[in-house]
Formats: sequence, structure tokens, C-alpha cells
Amino acid sequence: MTNTARHTTAIILAAGLGTRMKSRLPKALHRLGNRPMITHLIDTAREIFHDIVVVVGPDMPELEKAVQPYRTVVQTERLGTAHATNTAKDLFGDGDIAVLYADNPLITANTMRRLTEARQGGASLALLGMRPTNPGRYGRIVEEQGRVSRIVEYKDANEQEREITLCNAGVMCAGAADFRRWLAAIGNDNAQGEYYLTDVVAMAASEGRVQCVEAPETELAGVNSRVELAQAEATLQQRLRISAMEGGVTLVSPETTFFSTDTCLEPDVVVEPNVFFGPGVTVRSGALIRAFSHLEGCTVGEGATIGPFARLRPGTICAADTHVGNFVELKNVDLGPGAKANHLTYLGDASVGAQTNVGAGTVTCNYDGYFKHRTTIGARNFIGSDAILVAPVTIGDDALIAAGSTITENVPAGALAFGRARQTIKPDRGLEIKQTLKAKKEQG
Repeated sequence: MTNTARHTTAIILAAGLGTRMKSRLPKALHRLGNRPMITHLIDTAREIFHDIVVVVGPDMPELEKAVQPYRTVVQTERLGTAHATNTAKDLFGDGDIAVLYADNPLITANTMRRLTEARQGGASLALLGMRPTNPGRYGRIVEEQGRVSRIVEYKDANEQEREITLCNAGVMCAGAADFRRWLAAIGNDNAQGEYYLTDVVAMAASEGRVQCVEAPETELAGVNSRVELAQAEATLQQRLRISAMEGGVTLVSPETTFFSTDTCLEPDVVVEPNVFFGPGVTVRSGALIRAFSHLEGCTVGEGATIGPFARLRPGTICAADTHVGNFVELKNVDLGPGAKANHLTYLGDASVGAQTNVGAGTVTCNYDGYFKHRTTIGARNFIGSDAILVAPVTIGDDALIAAGSTITENVPAGALAFGRARQTIKPDRGLEIKQTLKAKKEQG
């Protein structure tokens, strides 16, 4: 949190139902970068403000849980932004408050800081404005003689006012006592019959100076529909890609790489095209993530190679210099240094020792329909192709599992293990069967 001259509290309005999202999920919980929108805003706000209060709607337990440990208040009736803000008035404190919106998740800490500095620099009220490419239905910031005088909502604006390009982003900052007084005076004589928070701007302008802090549309554009959610995701992904590359990561095709907000890639990682990073991924220096791979909840060690077409699921740790190849899926696996699983393999709930080679088509049978069981494979093993390892089972160091084997018992260190049905050959019988089937088909 930044050091400021007076105590500051962020009031985040998050009671919106997301009607235009056509969703039963509260709007603030729709996800960007694999996290709820509101958590992006909270993480940024806590860098700037001393306290955070979230205004939620009734029957939103998931939202209240998502914003913990911050305090919440419930707006029981949705009567407009001023009404929502007034719901939290008992938690304003005695310093400054800033009103933020959960559907503006991409505001940067620098812009929030500029807002609070404008207020503490002497403005009776500071607000955020933008000049979007398409002003659309945003409220317009009206200036008279070079000073902000009021905000007019689009539905209440006349044709001349709708030509104004400076638009209201909704965010504003003023003294707590002033806000309480202004909110008490707001009426609902407007096209919506709601209590508009924007009405405080004219009140503040009549008492002192209102300062507009302009910021890019990419930061301030609201998210009210699935289309706008996708646009915000694109903005966030571009930020994350730039941050990764500036940190020493090579993205061969940046526009096809998708990050979560907590993705951690160390310098000298190389990411090929069409890679998706889910939550909780760390990739150490020098690793190569090859094309069309999907990683989630995993750690990739130094110098490892993952993919192409690999899937790493939660709980997986690939140590240094490991190789995970095409169409290999690992779930809750510890893959030891230098170990390899290069082709068409599923390893679940397993430990694989250093320098072990797992052949194509190997499967750990970890689930019996009720419980998960673990497979432990020692170091320097060779697991032949199409091996079926039925957990729980342990294979000691330096063992060899013959191709096509089904292993149901523990294998001692250094042993050879195989479990195959006996091969039987009946001369000419195959040709006879083929001729019989051909004749049946020709008869119809």
C-alpha cells in the first residue's frame, strides 16, 4: 500500500447481477486470466488504499467468500450507484474514499495513485475519465470554462452533450464527510428512476474544483457482456505477454500464448505457439514448452522439455532435464531429474525416479472406482512400451519392465518383470477365418 497523507478507503461496488452476461453467476465473479474479475481490482486497490469495503447484492455467498478477508455490506435493493455507495456510508471512516466498480477490473495501480494524488492535491473531487474509440452509451463529462461542471448520463443527455468525447469511467475520490453529505442530497428524477452517483460531481463543482484524471480506455472500459469480457481478456493477456517477454522469456508466437495471472516463467524459458497456462504454473529457467501443450497447477524444472501436445495437470512436478513428449498426460506426478516419458502415456498419482525411461503407451492404473492409489517407480528403470502398472505398486531401482506387461505386484530393485499371456500360433487358421468372413459379406 502506498503512503498517503490521509487515510483512504476503497468502496468497491459489486452488487451487479450481470444481466447482460446472461448468467446466474454474479458479474464480479466472471473470470479474467483464470481469476474472478473482482480479485484483480482488489489486488490493485490494496497497493493504494488503507481499507477496502465491498458492496454486494443479497444472496451472493460465493462473492462474499471470494473477497475475504475484506468487509462486505449488502445492497438489498438495486436502486443505483449512489444508493449502493450510501449502503457503505457507516464504513467510510474520516479520510478519503474512492468508489470503484467490480466491472472495471483492469485499472492499474498507477492510475489509482494519480486519482488519490489529485484529490490530496486540493480537488474537492477527483474522477477518472477516458476518450473511448466509440463513446457509445457512456456518461459524458461536461466542462465549462475549462473546468468539470457535471456528468450527464447518456439517456439524459441532449444531442450536443452526446457529442462530447470525454467519458465518465465511474471512479471518483473525495472526502468521506463530503460524500455522506452529497449522497444524502441525491434524488432519482431521471430517465432510469435511479440514484446516480454521478450527481455528486455537480455538487462538488459548486463547492470547489473537480479534477478529471484521464486514463486509457483499455484500463477503464467496463465489462458488462460476454463480448466486453473477451475484450478485457485480450487486454490482460497482452499485458501478461509483454511482462513475460520483458522478464526474459521467449514467446515464439505471443498472440497464441495464454497465461493465468499467477503464471511464473523464469528468464530463458522458451514457449512455442499455442500453449495454455492454467492457474498455479511455475517454469524454471531454460525450460522449453513446445507447441499445443496445456499446463495447470504444476512446476517444470530447469532445462526440461514439455510437449508438443503434452498435458500437465495439478500436483505435477517435473524436475530438471526431464522430457515429457507428445500426447503424454501427467497428474499429481513427481518426475525425477532426467526422467523421460516421451510418447502416448498416462501417469497419475505416481513418483518416477531419476533417469527412468517410461515407454510409449504406459499407463498407471491409479483409480479403482472409489480410491486413488499411488505408483512408485525407482531410479534408472526402463519401463517397456504398453506396460500397465496397477496401483498400488512399487518398482525398485534399476529394474526392467518388459513391453506389454501388466504389473500387479511389487518389483524388486534390479529385477526383470513381465506379465503376458502365452502366445499361441495356429498355422493357416487366420487365412481360413478371413476367407469365411469375406464369403459372408459377399452373400449379403
